[in-house]
Amino acid sequence: MPRADFYLIAKPRFSEQPLLLVCELARKAYAAQQPTLILTRDFAQAEALDELLWSFDEDAFIPHQLAGDDDDDHIAVLIAPPGVETPARVLTINLREQCPQAYGDRVLEVVAADPAEREGSRTRWREYQRLGFELNKFDM
Repeated sequence: MPRADFYLIAKPRFSEQPLLLVCELARKAYAAQQPTLILTRDFAQAEALDELLWSFDEDAFIPHQLAGDDDDDHIAVLIAPPGVETPARVLTINLREQCPQAYGDRVLEVVAADPAEREGSRTRWREYQRLGFELNKFDM
């Protein structure tokens, strides 16, 4: 059974810069050797996340790149903006407003503290529930 974990941002560290939580989740996935796909809302968010993954922790190295190269299959963390087709991976971090069309064993939903974001997450929760996912919620 696939699993969807919702990370609801509440802490100031993450509410000021939600992509930091995405970096932390990517670091944990890389340490656990789980190939990860990060679905961003737009190209600007993909570029921002790409830059942040290089700089968020000077002691962390997370092999990553924007999707679309020939070596995508060999990169631990792949960042995909809309319009770039990529195969599913074991772990998907979804930053988009809709559920991913393809997914592996687990989907992580990062939800900002904004009320509109929370409403969208409720819609996705119901969709995952309809699809038979095991659901979990974590306050961050």
